[in-house]
Order: sequence, then structure tokens, then C-alpha cells
Amino acid sequence: MGLCLRIYIQGGMTEEKRVMRRKVLAKWLKESILRLGPTFIKIGQQFSTRVDILPKEYVDQLSELQDQVPPFPSETAVSTIEEELGASVNEIFERFDVEPLAAASLGQVHRASLNGQEVVLKVQRPGLKELFDIDLKNLRVIAEYLQKVDPKSDGAKRDWVAIYDECANVLYQEIDYTKEAFNAEKFAENFKNMDYVKVPEIYWEYTTPQVLTMEYVPGIKINRIQQIDKLGLDRKRLGRYAVESYLEQILSHGFFHADPHPGNIAVDDANGGRLIFYDFGMMGSISPNIREGLLEVFYGVYEKDPDKVLQAMVQMGVLVPTGDMTAVRRTAQFFLDSFEERLAAQRKEREMATVEPGFKKQLSKEEKFEKKKQRLAAIGEDLLAIAADQPFRFPATFTFVVRAFSVLDGIGKGLDPRFDITEIAKPYAMELLRFNEAGVEVLVKDARKRWDRQSRAFYNVFRQPDRVEKLAQIIERLEQGDLKLRVRALESERSFQRVAAVQKTIGYGVAAGSLVNLATILHLNSIRMPATIGYCLCAFFGLQILLGVLKVKKLDQQERLITGTA
Repeated sequence: MGLCLRIYIQGGMTEEKRVMRRKVLAKWLKESILRLGPTFIKIGQQFSTRVDILPKEYVDQLSELQDQVPPFPSETAVSTIEEELGASVNEIFERFDVEPLAAASLGQVHRASLNGQEVVLKVQRPGLKELFDIDLKNLRVIAEYLQKVDPKSDGAKRDWVAIYDECANVLYQEIDYTKEAFNAEKFAENFKNMDYVKVPEIYWEYTTPQVLTMEYVPGIKINRIQQIDKLGLDRKRLGRYAVESYLEQILSHGFFHADPHPGNIAVDDANGGRLIFYDFGMMGSISPNIREGLLEVFYGVYEKDPDKVLQAMVQMGVLVPTGDMTAVRRTAQFFLDSFEERLAAQRKEREMATVEPGFKKQLSKEEKFEKKKQRLAAIGEDLLAIAADQPFRFPATFTFVVRAFSVLDGIGKGLDPRFDITEIAKPYAMELLRFNEAGVEVLVKDARKRWDRQSRAFYNVFRQPDRVEKLAQIIERLEQGDLKLRVRALESERSFQRVAAVQKTIGYGVAAGSLVNLATILHLNSIRMPATIGYCLCAFFGLQILLGVLKVKKLDQQERLITGTA
């Protein structure tokens, strides 16, 4: 709330003053997050990658949360190591650097030498479990509150408690370093045949739940553009590697890194440039049916087949086949067509940029708004039908998938201003579909579905007389009144929704007016307490009036967009 107020005060400033003010606010935000502790530091780390959303001043400050978190005392770290490993650091290691190499939200890293090999030790911050117990207990209360009050006005039902449980489970797993070590080895095994991914080797003899010892693999953070350029690495290729590695994790293995902020992904110049992954405490897993569904979605998008996309979404549990599925299908077709048009426009823009250096199509704000209005008008009816039926769900499993790709999109745009995650994902996903084992299964399954469709079509030819007879029976039952036909008029539904909002607002107005009169009379007669209660209730109803007016205004705006009127 404090941050929002401070941002609001910036109104009316010159651009130079706004930049200075943003720097001050960004520093204040970073320091506030640091005071809140590890749970909130992790949230700040995710926003530090969104160069396309947050101003540069905020990104610069939040980026410090990735590897510049204040360390805890080295004496505490040494004490933890000696207690966990059962011997003095001088007895175990040939050299141990007391000063930490880096500090993160959950621990800090010390460099050492072990049997002639350079290693690093990740040491957990003291008292983390107790802190998690407090923070996560408070966050669960918030999740339960959201579960009750979430209006779900976007047509998608969210299970906030399930999302919380998924996040809490992953966070608790992250403070057990033996699980992180297992995750690292499994991740390395999955990428053993890909030379552009490097995972540090684990030293199990010196690893416990609070101390993790692994190979020292230095690299440059993936968002340090100037240092990457000095190495002469291809930034565009690095961005492609990042996306392809995640598609490999999600679509092929179903086991993926759930915390891919730049502090956990580095690059070096080995093999012409490779990705180094660190910190395998937060990992996500995807069930085979969801993984297969994602592959089917990519395949459906590639074929521009809305039925295939919707069937895959049903398989994943994202779409419940109820309500107005015709509206859902038309909306899917619209977005597939829009997606293809956007890709074609981007290809044309790149071609023009090649022929004419410096070419870049720019749309004015008015043109962008007009284009957006036309698109909304084209699918407005269907979108409202979908929102009313709420056929979509948001599985908790997708929480980390969406976040991972959001972070990757921010990293990619930092590496390459023309970065487009869909352009990279499309051909790679199709390659997986066609060549790996899961892809073969999908193609065989698709061939079987095509055969089933042809068989049903052939069978339906002989069923036409039966269908005509059945249709005649239905019409006869309608005439007799045995069946009732419900016709959905979305325009009428919108009108009734607006009338209901107006009536409710008027009711609040009447209540507020009556209360203010009653409270005034009580106040003049020195009946203080009831008068105060009356004024408070009046203020509450006044707020409801304001919200009602805003809702009516929003409904009117939606109607104008749908009908295309000014």
C-alpha cells in the first residue's frame, strides 16, 4: 500500500524527477523486501527479470536480490559446517574461504579446495524452518481468504489453497539439501547428451540436509550483457538455449527447474557458449497426462486445429467440457488465427528490417487502441459466454510452469530485444513431437484418432435415416410440450446484469442517505456511540455506491467494445 501511494505521488513530475524518484522508491522496495526475509526475497527475485514490465530502476535494484543478499556471520556458517560434517573445516578441506562467495535468500556459498579439486559449500541460513512456519502460515490465511472472495471474473476458477500447498511443499523441500543434491543429479542425467547445459557435480560424502558440497563451476550471470559481449558469445543463441532447455525439461522429462532467475543461470564460453544451472532446491514435476497434453496443444497450434487444442486442454484438466463449448471453440479458433497473423507480421517486419536497416513499424496509441477494440468486438460475445460458464481451471502444477516461462521471457528480452519465445518454442516443440519417444507416441495416437474419425464418418452415412427419424421425434415432443428449448441471449443477459448493478447501487444510495440522516439526528441529540456507528455504516455504503458506479461504467465500456459503437 505504501509503495502504491508513493508511486501515485509521482504524478505531475518532470521525467528527470520521475527517474530520480523511481531510483529512491526502488531502493526502498529492495530494503523492505530484505527486511521481510527469505520468503519475500524469493518473490522479489522473480520480478527482477521482468525488464518488459518494470522500469529499469526497479529491475536494477531487485536484481541485487539474486546474489547480493546480506550474508549471515561466517562464524555461524563454519559452526554449521563443522556440526553437520563432524570435523573441523581445517581437517576436511585443504583451503576454506571464510568470506562467502555469494549469499542467497536461503543460504550462502563458501569456496574451498578438497582433494585438489575446487569446490563450493552451500550453507543454510539458521532458523529457516521456523521462519517458514510463520510466513507460510500467514500466507495460507491469505490463500483461504482469496479462495472465498475471488470473483473469478476472468472465466477461470483458481484453487488458491492448492496453489499455496504446491508452493509450500516446494519451499519446504528446498531447505533439505540432500533432496537438492538428488535433484541436481537427476537434472544432470536428463541433459547428459546436451553439451550446452552444465550441472555442477555433487560430492555426497560432504553433503547433509544443511550443507551441500559441489563442483566449483564459475560463470557469468545470464543478464550481464556487457560481460557476455566481451566473451564474444551469441546472445540470441543463448536466449534460444534457455527456452529450448526448458521445453526439454517440461515436454520430454516432466522435471524442471522451478526457480530460473538470473542468479541461478550463468553462461561460460565452453563449447561456444553454454548454460550453467545452479540451485536445484525448487524443482517442479509434471504428470505424463499433462506432459502429453502440452505436446498435443503444440501440435494443435501447429495445425491450427481448435478441436485438438481444446481436447488437449480437457486432458490436462485446464478445460471442463461444460457450458457453451461452441463459444469456447470459436474463441480458440480466433486466437489461433490471430497467433498466425502475428507471426506472419513479425516475419514480414524482420524481412523489411533486413532489406531496410532501421525499419521498425510503429503504431500510434490511437491505432493500437482501435486495433484492440476491433479484436474485442469480434469475440466479445464469446468471451462473455465463456466468463459466465467458467469452464477453465488453473491447476496448481502450472504455477511454476507459468512463472518459469515468464522469467525466461524477461531474460530473453534482455539478451535480444527481438526475442519471441513463441518463435523458438514452435519448431522445437514440433521436433520433439516428431522425433523423441513421447512424440512418436503422440503421432501414433493421432493416427489412431484420425482412423477413428474416418470410421465414425463412414458409420454415420448409414445412420442418417435413423437421425432424421430421431429429429422428427424431438420436434414432435417440442410441439407436445414434453421438451423445453432454452435459447441463450447474451445481449439480454448483459442488459439484466447492468440493471441489477444499477438497482443495487440505488439501494446502497438509499441506505447511505437514511443512515446519514439518522446518524445526524443521533449526533445532535448527543447520542454519540450509535451516531458514530451510523456514520461508519454510511461510509461503507458510500464505498459500495462508488464500486457500483465503477461496475456500471465497466459494463457500459464492455458493451461499446462488443457492439463497436463509440
